[in-house]
Amino acid sequence: MRAADFSESPTGRVVPIKVTDARGSVHEHIAYIPNPLPDDLVLASKTYKIVAEAERAIGRLDASAGRLPRPDLLIRPTLYKEAVSTSALEGTYAPLFDVLEADYIEERRQSSEVREIRNYAQAANEGVGLIAHEPLRFNLIKRLQAILVRGTRGDSYGAGSLRSTYVFIGERRTGLTGARFVPPPPGPELTKGVDDWDKWINREDDIPLLVRVALAHYQFETLHPFTDGNGRIGRLVAVLQLIDRGALRYPILNLSPYLEPNKEEYKDLLLEVSRTGDFDRWVQFFAQGAKDQAVRACERIDKLVAFRTEMVERLRAERARGIVLELIEDLIGWPVITPTQASRMHNVTYPPANNAIQKLVDLGYLEEVTGRSYGRVFACRRVLEIVDEP
Repeated sequence: MRAADFSESPTGRVVPIKVTDARGSVHEHIAYIPNPLPDDLVLASKTYKIVAEAERAIGRLDASAGRLPRPDLLIRPTLYKEAVSTSALEGTYAPLFDVLEADYIEERRQSSEVREIRNYAQAANEGVGLIAHEPLRFNLIKRLQAILVRGTRGDSYGAGSLRSTYVFIGERRTGLTGARFVPPPPGPELTKGVDDWDKWINREDDIPLLVRVALAHYQFETLHPFTDGNGRIGRLVAVLQLIDRGALRYPILNLSPYLEPNKEEYKDLLLEVSRTGDFDRWVQFFAQGAKDQAVRACERIDKLVAFRTEMVERLRAERARGIVLELIEDLIGWPVITPTQASRMHNVTYPPANNAIQKLVDLGYLEEVTGRSYGRVFACRRVLEIVDEP
């Protein structure tokens, strides 16, 4: 990070810093402090066109979810899919199946990657529940960050708090002086930046919603308010903003599967805003991602609806009745399931739940994946394939 790269930036300024490392050595460098986000913003016509297309696509996605008898069932697999992709952006990898199967595995036997990814899903669920009753404020976001890092390498005394240490973005081996970007130092400037961000995202103005979300995400990542989890929490906040403002009823928009394969451009464009103050390319990129993912989510819903219809018609032709008909609805939200889980969900004893699952196995809709006679886990491969599409 070079001061010259930011010398003409209208969106912030660099300041000198001195950082003492673990060995007691003092390093002199610079950090970037962003200005408050603008009260108004003029963007290119092309940018507004892409934003409008994206907002229409998000509207269609929200309406499309209503085609399912229980749209809320989409939340669980969608959040886990987002959790897998958003964690992959930070270098944490685990298959979607492993994350879902972990419902039936003791936490101590789960891999650290799976636990970390499931923390994201828990934080997202908590966030959706909280904003139904209280504003989307930074104090709420701090609680979500504490959930995100619980039991991971980022779980420290600073979890759930504004950071009190320096952070840098770049390769660990290069250290501070070789960092790609250094966010604001801890202290009054960071506190003020977060307070301004909090007020800005909650104010009323005429800036299009998706532009607001894109700008808020840029500022959040630039401030980097936590010691760990800033990228994942920042992407979660983007979806929570859409729900909070009424654009979505459910957290069913996965932004990270778009950002993951485009992560270098994602990082470059965030940095470009800090260097040049040009928001156009960043907003275009963000809006295009939201549009693409909304369209793909609608396609997934179409496939899930078609698969559900196929199962219903097949079971009716087989003259099936009782819990097995109810169970096919669950497969969208619970594509990895056990007889015990099914019995709990439908308030029946184990035998009818087990019989219903066996019926779906016989019809080819479920398969047993553990290869044992006890503690058996069953998977609906077709739902997993649909949900796990990019």
